Amino acid sequence: MAEAPARAPGVEARAGKFPGPSLIPALNAIQERAGWLPREELVALSREVHRPLYEIEGLISFYPHFRTDPPKKVELRVCHDLSCWLLGADEGIAALRERYGADAEVELVEGSCLGRCDMAPACTVNETPAGIDAADAAVTAAREAATRAGHNGHSNGHHAPPAPAPARIAWPNDPYPSADDRYGVLRDVLAGRTGTADIITALKDAGLRGMGGAGFPAGRKWDLVAAQEATPKYVICNADESEPGTFKDREILATQPYLVLEGLLLGMLAIGAEEGWVFIRHEYGPEEQVIRREIEWLRELGLVGPDAGGTGRRLSVEVFTSPGGYILGEESALIECMEGHRGEPRNKPPFPGTYGLHGQPTLMNSVETFAHVPVIATRGADWWNAQGRGDHAGLKFFAVSGHVEGPGVYCVPMGTTARKLLDLAGGVSGGRPLAAIQPGGASSNFIGPRQLDVELDFSTVQAAGSMLGSGAMVVLAEGTDLLAAAVNVLRFFRDESCGKCVPCRVGSAKAHEILTSRGPDEEIPELAEVMRRTSICGLGQVALGPVMSVLRLAEDHG
Repeated sequence: MAEAPARAPGVEARAGKFPGPSLIPALNAIQERAGWLPREELVALSREVHRPLYEIEGLISFYPHFRTDPPKKVELRVCHDLSCWLLGADEGIAALRERYGADAEVELVEGSCLGRCDMAPACTVNETPAGIDAADAAVTAAREAATRAGHNGHSNGHHAPPAPAPARIAWPNDPYPSADDRYGVLRDVLAGRTGTADIITALKDAGLRGMGGAGFPAGRKWDLVAAQEATPKYVICNADESEPGTFKDREILATQPYLVLEGLLLGMLAIGAEEGWVFIRHEYGPEEQVIRREIEWLRELGLVGPDAGGTGRRLSVEVFTSPGGYILGEESALIECMEGHRGEPRNKPPFPGTYGLHGQPTLMNSVETFAHVPVIATRGADWWNAQGRGDHAGLKFFAVSGHVEGPGVYCVPMGTTARKLLDLAGGVSGGRPLAAIQPGGASSNFIGPRQLDVELDFSTVQAAGSMLGSGAMVVLAEGTDLLAAAVNVLRFFRDESCGKCVPCRVGSAKAHEILTSRGPDEEIPELAEVMRRTSICGLGQVALGPVMSVLRLAEDHG
């Protein structure tokens, strides 16, 4: 009797999913061209690729970027999440609804974070970012452009001519004094002057941790994937930051694309991969163009392609544009999306390092993590460790937003206090007293003014009752309704739940209903504990954390 083929434990649910190339790039291309997904186009695609129509419709129904009805001339999408809410998004949305609610040519959409928290309250007009105060001018321009083009719909800029190069910012993690010096480590590896084992050792000695939120040691991850015997292997840069308050990776993509891509390519060489991707959220159209332009430059230099650096080795780097959804920041959900499935997290183990994209060993790191690799490889672990403050090592990018004078991205020594970072950002807007901060983005617990001297690093922030998370500090001035702020965060998690597991799908909705109808009661701590213990991924596990932290702050001041 023939034996059943061996199957990696934990992937049983994947049985019956359609194999083959992902249809998401094709759907993105249709929507880019038509402005939506007409049914006749979907039928034609189904016949062309020999995939059932219901599979395609299942994809479309999951991803928020896809639309199955014709767009109006102008889509005005306004963010209502925490950083924007703190700066008057609700009032701005009400005013825009009064102006455009009955406008037959304008579709007003109230939605989740756009990754533009530094211009909060933020909106996009036909996917071009703007502040709410500039919305009227942007709507007028978009309406006129659509009229001149003679059709409804809008381009999101993902395949438009490249955007102008952003102004150079001299971040301290950049080892290259000029553009001619860039990709020095990559050239040395391809020429045999530097070994990839030395780079992995440097990452380990530097203690570089994943900067996307989890903080897993980067060198250890690289070593683990490099040790896998299965081939082919893949490398993915996770550029899908979609959490309220988080926009540091967007700034790194815009100003340091060469460091991000060099880190990714060094990862490919280190683990023995020929194919790599930058998986980028669709709201980052301008930044996507910067990355695409840099990849083309790499091709012109001969550093990627069928004969990278004259070594006879193939190195291919492509961009995969996300079809939307915060859940795709979770690594296994991202992989499901790239494989052409609904972006639902997998049960773990196995982890992507052993069973990732297409069931193969896959190295995945965040934008910031890859961007730090070249400087560590160039200047060494001792230099990196010396950049930290006190007992802390290295550098850290932070996005600062909310009630702050200078919202933006700051690169500081790891171990810098929250107070110092707030000072660098100009302090609380209007000179007001501080009520609370979220030190690590929407997933992190609120901490009060008494903890403002916490040193910003993974272990110290955790000891303070929160987490470093995505590197996003949201500032709340005194007078802010902290419970309402926490419920705003909960609404985001409720809306972004993929729905795969019951604790997250039902628990987040139930908790939001309780808090908005009757306020916190004895059910909330119970729901929080159940969701933390039983949700499949981090979204459900932390959804009620901010609410619980605000309740604890209230008790401390009670």
